[in-house]
Amino acid sequence: MTLGDYKIDIQSMPSEPQQLLLYCRPGFEKECAAEVTEQATMRGVSGYARAKPDSAYVVFVPHENGIGSLAAIVCSDLVFARQIIVVAPLIEALPEINRIPPLAAAAAMIGGPYASVWLEHPDTNAGKMLSGFCRRFSPIFEKSLIGSGQLRPEVAHAKRLHIFFLDTGSAYVGSADVARSAPWPLGIPRLKMPGGAPSRSTLKLAEAFMVFLSPDEQAERLHEGLTAVDLGAAPGGWTWQLMKRGLQITAIDNGALDASLQEAVRLGQIEHLRADGLHYRPRRPVHWLVCDMVEKPSRVAALVADWIADGHARETIFNLKLPMKKRREEVEQCRRLIEDRLDAKRISFRLRFKQLYHDREEVTGHLRAS
Repeated sequence: MTLGDYKIDIQSMPSEPQQLLLYCRPGFEKECAAEVTEQATMRGVSGYARAKPDSAYVVFVPHENGIGSLAAIVCSDLVFARQIIVVAPLIEALPEINRIPPLAAAAAMIGGPYASVWLEHPDTNAGKMLSGFCRRFSPIFEKSLIGSGQLRPEVAHAKRLHIFFLDTGSAYVGSADVARSAPWPLGIPRLKMPGGAPSRSTLKLAEAFMVFLSPDEQAERLHEGLTAVDLGAAPGGWTWQLMKRGLQITAIDNGALDASLQEAVRLGQIEHLRADGLHYRPRRPVHWLVCDMVEKPSRVAALVADWIADGHARETIFNLKLPMKKRREEVEQCRRLIEDRLDAKRISFRLRFKQLYHDREEVTGHLRAS
């Protein structure tokens, strides 16, 4: 096969994608690798994960039985993976003069046509140096794919093409089912720090709403007239997010709220109570509980489980501050604790965890009674 002046041996290329590529937060490759390996074992797919510390990605390589049902994993069901893509083995030694032919040939080998193409890189300091290269290369590459008929946005249910550059000379080429993958490049929702917000923690709750709720669900369950409690509210980043959506909030914290919230306090939209968030309970049920307290994960998990089990709130978003070691094990222990408490009350519920981009050594949970 010849593309321009570049000749490629079709026999040397895989006839179909053979690996899984997962993006994650730098430093959490071990947790991401353990998670995808468990998913593979549950599906009867044997293989191994390659996870270089602080690389911000993991590659799962299946054995002779191939990808199989792993291609059906939904990214939103994983805790530590920001994105999941089915890829061909790494392409190395890309020609510096014209990288398009080998990348286009690889894209043709794994499928197509594609609805869109994303050029990406690891979320590391070194990886971010590639962002400018990807921006410059993207329109040229897209034009070539359109010309060859590989990029066709009008095709219904077409997959997304991903080119994941490790450096300018090597890249993974793969595809993702739009319905099963994260809807943002690099798996990262791009949020700007809103003017007037008390703290950057406000972005965590804004991202959590985007990750756990669809736009329609946000419109239905986050609007004026609903009530919420914010445990550990000060200085008020999460309270600010709720306030902007019109909710009536009770902010629980012995600390002071930021000056940006004082007008809402004066008008009665926010009630600030100086109380212990672990022991406070509302006089009447509320729609939302949010919690970003600095406490042991198991204590927060038990707290939010009790709020939902006892009918104090219908829905909650909360953060778990993870220990330095056994971070994934801590999340699973909290998951079991919540499930056991709600099962004991025979309450139907949905529980999900995700390490958000704006999280650090923590994960965010979403629990809703059905």
